[in-house]
Amino acid sequence: MNFYKINSTNHLELFSKIGCDEVGAKIMAKKAKIHMLYIKDIHFGGANILKQDALSIGAELVVPKGAIIGENQYVDAILIGTTKHFEILSKKELSQPFGLKTLAKELTSFIKTNKHSTKIMGVLNANDDSFFSNSRFNKSDAISRIEQMISDGADIIDIGAVSSRPGSIMVSLDEELARIKDILSVIKEQKLCDKAIFSIDSYTLDVVKLSLDSGFTIVNDITGLSNPKIAQITSEYNASVVIMHMQKDPQTMQENPQYDDVMCEVNDFFARRIEVAKEHGVKDIILDVGIGFGKNLEHNLTLIKNLEHFSHFGYEILLGASRKSMINHIVPSSIEERLSGTLTIHLEGIKNGASIIRCHDVKEHYQAIKVLQKFNEI
Repeated sequence: MNFYKINSTNHLELFSKIGCDEVGAKIMAKKAKIHMLYIKDIHFGGANILKQDALSIGAELVVPKGAIIGENQYVDAILIGTTKHFEILSKKELSQPFGLKTLAKELTSFIKTNKHSTKIMGVLNANDDSFFSNSRFNKSDAISRIEQMISDGADIIDIGAVSSRPGSIMVSLDEELARIKDILSVIKEQKLCDKAIFSIDSYTLDVVKLSLDSGFTIVNDITGLSNPKIAQITSEYNASVVIMHMQKDPQTMQENPQYDDVMCEVNDFFARRIEVAKEHGVKDIILDVGIGFGKNLEHNLTLIKNLEHFSHFGYEILLGASRKSMINHIVPSSIEERLSGTLTIHLEGIKNGASIIRCHDVKEHYQAIKVLQKFNEI
């Protein structure tokens, strides 16, 4: 007899390889995935009930010292258990007090499996002040740049005419239209939307409408639907919307960003803006935590590490950290030197639930993602 420790994310495939029947494999898979849920401000009475119920089925609730005697009325706790444990507790806590009924109703949303295929969103900027010069282009080379990105493996092409880098200056509607209208005309004339999905990186109503008229099917709104009219027009064209989180605005967002809890605040923001989208009839929503948009290094790392949390909303998650300054805060580097760091962040993001990767270097990402996918098949 020989044995060795294994690491697998594809439990069903692994169990099937040793001859486990299909029904048994599905049951065992629920026992193989471990989840950790951070619970903030739970009443100590609820914490004690939840801990006992968790222990009774082989799960666990980590609580602070003194929780059992109510040293503090409200505490933070961490629930640890398998998918099967969470399913049992989602039913077991429905009749319990201290807010546990609310927890029970939400519990299974945190164990959903991400079934979205990974897609690459290539970035093109029709402006002169984008932070990465290689992403800039104009009408004369638009076709060749777009076709090269598609050839390199881009599923989506994201085009914008206004820089949103920290400290960037807002431009007028006329200027934004002047930068992008000819490019949109070329895309429409050449029927490039038949070759890939096109996304407009704008929160200006007229630019969004012109793009949707040109065949674009995604509206990438860095303001997260701060203008509900963007949701309305997106719905009218049956398009998708990217809701991105940003603290403050591009001019001020990196001036000492602060959060009481970045995960909770971004989650609450998404909940509110998703309701705006739904109220206006938007059916297809994509969530973007907004790396570098009003966040310091710790905020960015926390969001990426815990990205899977936002899957509980049931929508695809977009991650865009391409060549951003967070890499420079870890290893001092120029923008041109940040490809390796970008790939590391994006691969980690895919492991943690991202299914759309917004990047400047499509070919390199295509190769890296294909290699990662091969590991996940085993």
